[in-house]
Amino acid sequence: MSNCTRKLLTAQAVEEAMVRHAGLVQAFIRRQGGGDICYEEAVQAGRIGLWHAIRGYDPRRGVSFSTYAWVAICRQIRRRARELSGKVEGYVEYPVWQVVGDPAEEVERELVEELVQDLVGQLPPRLRQVITRRYGLGGEPPCKRKELGKELGVSHERVRQLEQDALAWLRHPARSWRLRQVVDKNSAADYRRALAEIADLRRRRGGRR
Repeated sequence: MSNCTRKLLTAQAVEEAMVRHAGLVQAFIRRQGGGDICYEEAVQAGRIGLWHAIRGYDPRRGVSFSTYAWVAICRQIRRRARELSGKVEGYVEYPVWQVVGDPAEEVERELVEELVQDLVGQLPPRLRQVITRRYGLGGEPPCKRKELGKELGVSHERVRQLEQDALAWLRHPARSWRLRQVVDKNSAADYRRALAEIADLRRRRGGRR
């Protein structure tokens, strides 16, 4: 059999697998969405991810194809969203073979972490520093308010106020809706509750944001 014939058969097998597993792309978009890109872009990126999964899958690794493909589809869609938004620097991807357990849970965890990082990154610098240090988002252990107060040169109470301001900013539905969609906290009741908490904080602060 010539090399040309073998390549043709390989291409045919890949195309058959693409048709057979196309539902994985649709299932991912239904569950996770496409982020900031339109449905057509998400489908196209998902199909590219599926193609890479089919070409790169090795059953000897002990990971099911659906798990491997699910994560590959996710990463391709997220990569495309980052390309279109210009957010490509500093992004690290871990090998798909490291994924274990339920692929949907793994993808959701990674997506939540990414959305939290993006959201915190939009905070004003001082509030971002407070949240990052208080909750250990910079890779260091969470910092107590008293310790953080010494770093910032402010009182324990002022740190608490800054933390509340930052959480209120992050909680606002206009900013947090993408994260709320992923964690299933995007109902009308959830939005009303968040806005009520923000309004209550402002009242207690005498209207100061």
